[in-house]
This record gives sequence, C-alpha cells and structure tokens, in this order.
Amino acid sequence: MFGAGVVDAHKVAPLRVDAETAIILREAYHKIEALFRTDHYGLYDYVRVVAGKIARVDAFFIGFLHGTSRVRYPYGYDAGAYVSPDTHTFGPNGQTAWLIKHRQTYRFGYDNGAALHAGVPVGEQARRSADVVTVPIFRPVKGGPDQLFGMLSMQSYLPDSYDDNAVRAFEWLGGLVERVLTREGEDKDALRRLPAGDTGPNLLTSDHVVEYLTHRVASIRDIAAEALTEPDVSTGVHTHLARIIDATEHIQTELIEMLLETDEGPERRFASLTKAQQGIAVLLADGFDNDQLAAELGVSLNTVKTHLSAILRKYGLRSRAQVADDVRRYLAR
Repeated sequence: MFGAGVVDAHKVAPLRVDAETAIILREAYHKIEALFRTDHYGLYDYVRVVAGKIARVDAFFIGFLHGTSRVRYPYGYDAGAYVSPDTHTFGPNGQTAWLIKHRQTYRFGYDNGAALHAGVPVGEQARRSADVVTVPIFRPVKGGPDQLFGMLSMQSYLPDSYDDNAVRAFEWLGGLVERVLTREGEDKDALRRLPAGDTGPNLLTSDHVVEYLTHRVASIRDIAAEALTEPDVSTGVHTHLARIIDATEHIQTELIEMLLETDEGPERRFASLTKAQQGIAVLLADGFDNDQLAAELGVSLNTVKTHLSAILRKYGLRSRAQVADDVRRYLAR
C-alpha cells in the first residue's frame, strides 16, 4: 500500500486538451528541444506559429519585466507582420500589473478586457483586441516563491476566440518557454560559480552589446552586397540595396564611436584589481555583506577584510558603497 501511495503522489495529471492539440504540442516540444535552445527569436517565432495552429492569433507578443516599472518586448507580431521591439513603463491597471497581483493567466472574460485595454496597445492602433490569453512566465527562486519575470500573450480581433482547450495549450507553451529560458539561466549561473581566480566575471556589458550589434549589422550589409551581384537586379532594387549598404556602414561606425564617449575611469580602476578582488567587487555591486562574501567565496572573514582593504586602497575610496557604485558603472558601460 505504501509503495502504491508513493507512485500516486508522483503521478502527473494529463493535460486536458483535445487529441489534435496534443499532437501539435508534442511536435512543438521535440522541435523546441532540438532547435531553439539558444535561438530566442526562433523560439518566440515558432511558439507563435504553434499557437496559431491551435486557435486564431492576430497579435502575439512576449514581454519581460525589467527593473521596477518597465517591460521590454523583444518579439511581437501583428496581422502577419513583425512588430519592432520596444520598451514601455507599465501602469497600475494594465495586464502587467494584473499578472503581478494575481500570478495567473489573464483572460479577456475576467474583466471584459479592462486590464488589456488599460495598458499600452499592442498591434494595430486602430483596432482593439476582442479576446486575449496572457500567460505569466516565472523563474524559480531558492527559498521563496517563484518570480514573475515575463509574459506570453495571444490576442484576437474576434470575440470568443479562445476556449479552455486553447488556454490550456497556451499555458503549456508558456511553461515550455519558461523551462528553456530557465535552463539557460542555470547554465549562466553555473559559469558564474567558477572561482574568480580562474576566470573574470561573466557579465554582459555595453561593450558586448555594441560588438554584437556591429557584427549583426555587418551580416546585413553582406547580404545586401551579395544581392547586388545578382544579374537580374532592377535599377530600383539596386538603388535600395546600395542605400542599405550605406546605412549599415554608417551604423557600424557610429556604434564603435559611441564606445569612445564612455568614461574609462571605472574600467581602469576595475582592471587594477586582481582576479580574486574583481570577483569580490562584483559581489559588492550585488550588495553582499562580509558574511555573505565569505560564504560565497568559501574564505574566512579576515581574508574578505584583507581583500576589501586592498580594493578600497586601489580605488582611492573610503566606503564599500562608493566602490559598489563605481563597479556598477563599469559593468553597465
């Protein structure tokens, strides 16, 4: 009896969707696992296509909370066209605030679309969505409730587009996106746990962003240049391609010159530290106190204090708070 009880406790209830939807979701699972582990655009685009196989999807977006009041939208689609990424500050009455408060999927019928229409409109400005399913995306937090960090929204310009079958399928897709992103976060955390003496901090900076954009813009320029060599390019198309090449060259130059405007002081001061001291400085910027530093690094409090004294001396500052602010400026350069 005990053994049977253990088995029952670990049973997972089957997803209550129809057979056709189950086939679509099973195929989506295998394709996402195989193809989109690090390709976020491909992941979001494919999830949109899958959602459209299950129910009507006129507008689709994925958003992520950033800071205390912003949502960044890296991917959106409306009426068959890609929507440029954007950032918005959310207010107290829109979908984002609703998700933060209720921590569950938002449906149009809950308030007749009041939260949907109170927020920043997505898609065609002249049309109002008549149905919506917005699924919250969480990340696990040790010792506390899961943290809401994003949302996946499907919208239709026709009422009553989403029945319970569609809602359950969309929630399942949201969970799949959540697991892909969470695994990537766990991989990055594993890298960050490497000893500071072995590697420098593995953090995203504006240098990395600009270098990435420069290379991506270069790839666009190369595509346009290759198209120019095609024998059947008309005069009008040739002119537009030449303008694209000229624009991308300007952008690449401007991106690199932007880096010249940054204050090099925080970088020079951070570079003056040893690798071990850099690791401590980064943790200072995260707000770690001495006990937390010792526990994180596996060293004694005396060792932590020795490192902190050396860091303050090299920075020429009196307080750890000043050092933390300077390190944050370096990391955000």
